[in-house]
Amino acid sequence: MNFRRIFLVKCLLLLFPSVKWSNANGIYRAVNESALFNITAAGNVYDVRWLRDSKKLLQMKDKKIKYYVNKNQCRCKIFLNGTLQIEQVMKEDSGNYTVTVYQQDGKLTAEEVMNLVVQEPVPQPIISAECMNKTISVKCEVKQKTKDETFIIELIQDKSKKIRKNATKVELHTRYSGTFRCVVQNQVSKKMAEKVITCSGHLDVYLILSIAGGAIFFVIFMILLIYCIRKKKAERLEDDDEERMMQARQVDSEMVVRELPQPPCNPTPKQLRVQQRPLPQPQVQQQALPPRPRPRTQQRTPNHPRERP
Repeated sequence: MNFRRIFLVKCLLLLFPSVKWSNANGIYRAVNESALFNITAAGNVYDVRWLRDSKKLLQMKDKKIKYYVNKNQCRCKIFLNGTLQIEQVMKEDSGNYTVTVYQQDGKLTAEEVMNLVVQEPVPQPIISAECMNKTISVKCEVKQKTKDETFIIELIQDKSKKIRKNATKVELHTRYSGTFRCVVQNQVSKKMAEKVITCSGHLDVYLILSIAGGAIFFVIFMILLIYCIRKKKAERLEDDDEERMMQARQVDSEMVVRELPQPPCNPTPKQLRVQQRPLPQPQVQQQALPPRPRPRTQQRTPNHPRERP
């Protein structure tokens, strides 16, 4: 809006205090979305005129609509309360939209200016990294569809953050590995990408602490395990030694019982005879004598029975 128009509107406000004038903030829409332009005029409207960049767009007077441009190319329509709608907006639809409202007697009651900005959805960001001299250089960038496209890019790593406005890439230099998150946005969309970056020969502090803690825990666990095993083994050996000592004591007691002399008692007559019996003397081995000849035996004559006379 130029200064002449502003001066003219101020003069109208001085001459006609009932006229409402406002310069609204920008309206941001993504490509192929719908845009609505509402007016603040109260009550019914009689004559509403819409302009885009000072060029007549359409007019509604006494509920009759008149288009100053091709209706299909405009893709716009107006409601009875004066609200303008543009469907499937394109980047060419960006610009200043001015609406003026008149009463039936031709008196100006309201004038508003609204700025429409149509943007493309942001593309997916790409994260890349390079390791050099114990430092990590992380870059996040997006590809432009047109040269005039700019974005808000934010690169985050833990507590480190770097933001650039009206840019297409951002770089972050750090000495720590980890997860890097890149957020790219404009007024109509937002996208994010994450990537874990670790340089060879360079360990993160948290990674080092976690490894050290795990090693210490493992060592303590192994010491406790060895101690428990040795304790169990020693207890088992003590039980075995006690058992062996008990067995040895039992054997010794049995041997002692066996070797103890029998207590004296009154012997029976049979035992007395056995005790009085002389011990057998050792026999002297005699020389073997030659066998004596056996006498011949005469044959006996049989006795014949005598005959009776």
